[in-house]
Amino acid sequence: MSRRASALRDELLSLFRRGADAPLPSVEFDRLARSAFAVQFEGDPAYRAYCERRGADPFSVATWRDIPPVPARAFRDVAFASGPRGARSAVFLTSGTTAGSARRGAHHVPDLELYDASALAAFRRFLLPDGASCRFVSLIPSPLEAPDSSLSHMAGVVAGSFGQLGVGWFMHPSSGLDRAGLAAALEDAGAAGEPVLLLGTSLAFAAWLDELAAAGRRFALPDGSRLMDTGGSKGAKRSVPGQELRAAYGDLLGLPDHACVNEYGMTELCSQYYDRCLLDGIRGRGGLKASAPWLAALAADPETLAALPDGEPGVLRHVDLANLGSIVAVQTEDVGRVLDGHVELAGRAPGAEPRGCSLALELMLDAAE
Repeated sequence: MSRRASALRDELLSLFRRGADAPLPSVEFDRLARSAFAVQFEGDPAYRAYCERRGADPFSVATWRDIPPVPARAFRDVAFASGPRGARSAVFLTSGTTAGSARRGAHHVPDLELYDASALAAFRRFLLPDGASCRFVSLIPSPLEAPDSSLSHMAGVVAGSFGQLGVGWFMHPSSGLDRAGLAAALEDAGAAGEPVLLLGTSLAFAAWLDELAAAGRRFALPDGSRLMDTGGSKGAKRSVPGQELRAAYGDLLGLPDHACVNEYGMTELCSQYYDRCLLDGIRGRGGLKASAPWLAALAADPETLAALPDGEPGVLRHVDLANLGSIVAVQTEDVGRVLDGHVELAGRAPGAEPRGCSLALELMLDAAE
């Protein structure tokens, strides 16, 4: 580990531990992002070759918006690793919903201490802004049963830190949803008057709520209960509109709209975005998602991947300082726009992948050979 990498790692860990509500001036984010880029340029030969082919290096990159991004699809073929190693590491695999299970991407995370500190700070800000204590009830498999899932790891980290009233895992990779155990846990929390924090994917919640509706069953969760869902309908037969889910959460679980927070994350990132609704105590900012100040986004032109002005739609790029050990700038095929630092999602790019992403992927793979 170089001195530069070690010092940057310590500075970032201190930043994350101060919390996601601590201010980070834009000039400081820019400095840290360019420092992370320099570490990765120096430490990853494949990434360095890719950047050089694009005419970029730490001396020519003027702002974080100029850092050469790696297409998310490249994680299927290249094992990015450049930053310092911590005491604990992991390799998280993508779901394979886009390219099939045989082409699962792999995110090598050499320092889980950075990952965990980032995840805890953002979760506390957007799911527990009032400092509530809740029973954690998860429709996400536990990290013991799904060790290569970044979502399961994140759920385990937050439940371990904030689930003082108890944690229950009711989704299992081998047997599916434990409906009886889930119902018993919710009934027990209701009888005790203890708030519940439900965690799950949108698809898991939709399937379970369909069953509740068909059976004519409802739960009245205690005051202060809340819910985090994540993901959409990518690779699934059924579309799950957000408005339909929120209506079902209210009708079948008794959760007010502002207590239902959607999370946007991806295996290739160590940080996440969340709805502001629980933080604001209202529906939020019209579907805009916020993040910790060490995660930033921009919309890029789908043809050239050039950064677009604030408010213009394009394909989303994320710069995540918690990705110090892999690639800080990740280019997605998700369509959306960025408004005053908030992300508005509009789905996936229709049809073939954007030309800019395709060309960047080819260049990355050539550089890795």
